Amino acid sequence: MKETINSLLQSAIDALKHQGVLPDDLTATIKIDPTKDKAHGDYATNLALMLAKPAGLKPRELAEKLTAALPESDAIARTEIAGPGFINFFAAADAAAQIVANILDAGDAFGRSLVGQGEKVQVEFVSANPTGPLHVGHGRGAAIGDCLCRLLEATGFEVTREFYYNDAGAQIQNLARSVQARAKGLGPDDASWPEDGYRGDYIVDVANDYLAGKTVTADDREVTAKGDADDLDAIQAFAVAWLRREQDLDLKAFGVAFDVYFLESSLYEQGKVEETVARLTRNGHTYEDDGAMWLRTTDFGDDKDRVMRKRDGGYTYFLPDVAYHLDKWNRGFKTVINEQGADHHSTVTRVRAGLQALEAGIPKGYPDYVLHQMVMVTRSGVEVKLSKRAGSYVTLRDLIDEVGRDATRFFLAARRADSQLTFDIDLARSQSNDNPVYYVQYAHARVCSMLRKAEAESRAFDYTQALANLASLDSDQEKAVLNRLARYPEVVEQAARSREPQQVAQYLLDLAGDFHTCYNAVKVMVDDDALRNVRLALGIATRQVLRNGLDLMGVSAPEEM
Repeated sequence: MKETINSLLQSAIDALKHQGVLPDDLTATIKIDPTKDKAHGDYATNLALMLAKPAGLKPRELAEKLTAALPESDAIARTEIAGPGFINFFAAADAAAQIVANILDAGDAFGRSLVGQGEKVQVEFVSANPTGPLHVGHGRGAAIGDCLCRLLEATGFEVTREFYYNDAGAQIQNLARSVQARAKGLGPDDASWPEDGYRGDYIVDVANDYLAGKTVTADDREVTAKGDADDLDAIQAFAVAWLRREQDLDLKAFGVAFDVYFLESSLYEQGKVEETVARLTRNGHTYEDDGAMWLRTTDFGDDKDRVMRKRDGGYTYFLPDVAYHLDKWNRGFKTVINEQGADHHSTVTRVRAGLQALEAGIPKGYPDYVLHQMVMVTRSGVEVKLSKRAGSYVTLRDLIDEVGRDATRFFLAARRADSQLTFDIDLARSQSNDNPVYYVQYAHARVCSMLRKAEAESRAFDYTQALANLASLDSDQEKAVLNRLARYPEVVEQAARSREPQQVAQYLLDLAGDFHTCYNAVKVMVDDDALRNVRLALGIATRQVLRNGLDLMGVSAPEEM
C-alpha cells in the first residue's frame, strides 16, 4: 500500500511540475507513515508541508492541488486533508485485504527480500574468553548477534557468523594456575591460591577431568589430559579446550551456531601480529617512549596515543585486535559488524585508528559496532548476582534452565542494545499477557486452536472462498490487523538496516495485540461460510507473520499453550 501511495504522489508531483506549480528541478522525498488514529485514515504524508516553500503556496493549498492531481486508484477509497496540510489516505477494503492473499501465497518467504544483493557480511558476536561459563551478558550478545544475522540473511546478505577466542594472555595463564591449584588439592581460601584465580565450581570439574586423563573435543581440536599436576602447559591446553566445549554446549542450548571460530593465538603463531607491528612502524605511525612502543592514534581521531607494546615486551589487547580486523578485511569482508558489550566502547576508536594507520585502503568507519548494555537479573524484585557454578555471576545456562530458551532469547533481544536490561525471572516464567513472549506465542497458538475447532466441526478452511470475499474484512479491528500485517516487510528491512532486532520484537507485540483485540471483538466461527472463511484467512495470515517474525528472533511458534 505504501508503494502504491508513493507512486500516486510521484505522479501528482510530475503533474504539478507540468502545470508550473512546482519547479521542474525539484527533488521530492516522499515520506508516508501509518496513522496512529484510524479515524484519520490508514496512511498519511506531510509532503505538502515539505514542498510548500518551493511551490510558494500555503501547505493546505498545495495539499489540495496534490490531491486533485492524484491519479484514480482502486486501492484508495478516499483522501482527506488534515491540520496544516497533511494528506490522509483511506485504503479501499479489498485493496487493504489483498495483503492476506499475498501472505498466504508467500508463506515462510513473506517479509524476506534481496536488498542485500548477496553482499558478504561478517558478524562477530559473543567472543567470550575461554575461562568460564557464558554469563548473562554473553547471552544478550548471543541473542542480539544471532537475531541480527537472521535479519541480514532475510534481507539478502551472505552472512558469516564468527566467534573470536582470546585464548592468549594473562587471563588464560590465570585459568591454568587455578586449575593446577585445584588439581593439587588447594581451594580459593588457601593462602597460596593464585591472586587472580578463578573460583567457580567449574574449576573443580576441569581439574578432576584433567587428573582422570579425560579427552575433550572442542570445535577444532581434541585434547587428552596428561594428568600431571605439575605440567602447567598441559593443564592450560586441556582447560581451554574443556571450556571451549562447555561454551559450545551453552550456545547449542541457546540455539546459536557459528561458521568460524577464530583463535587469537593463531595471530601470533602465523606471525600476523608481528607483521602488523612492522607495517605500522614502516608507515611512520609508531614511536618509542619510556621503554614502550606507542601508536599515534591521535592522528586518526583518538583522544590520546595508545601503547602497542608494553615495557615488558608483551602486547596490549589493542594490537592483536588491529591484526585480527586486518585479517577480516583480507578475507574479503568489506562489511563487518562486531556485537560486543558496552565495556568495549573505548576500543572502537583505537581499533579504527589502528586500521587507518595500516594504510591498507580500509574505510574509516570499519568495522561497524553494536554495543549492548549490562543485564541485571531479578527474582521477586531482588537482584540475583551469584551462581555457585560460576562463582561470581549469573550464567546463561542458569537462565535457560530457569525460564527456557524462548523466553531467554526474546527477553535478551527485545530491548535496544544500548539500553540497560532488567531480566525479571518471575515475569519470564509467567503464563500471562504481561509476559511478552507468552503474549506473542499465545496469538500464534490461538489461530491454531481456531483451525482445529473448524476442522472438528467439519467446517475446514476454504482458501478459494476466503480470497473471493476479502472485502468483507471491513471492521476497525480487522483493518488494524491488515495494516499491521502490511508493515512487516518494511519492519524487517528497517531492522536489518539499523542493526536493531528489537524492532521485530516490538512489531510482534503490536501484531499480537491487534490480533487479540480483533479476536475478542469479531466472532470467527459464524454460520456464514464466506465470512467465516475470510476471517479464518486473516487468522492464518497473522499466524504466518508471527511465525516468520518469531523465527527471526530464534523463538519457537507453538501450536498449543
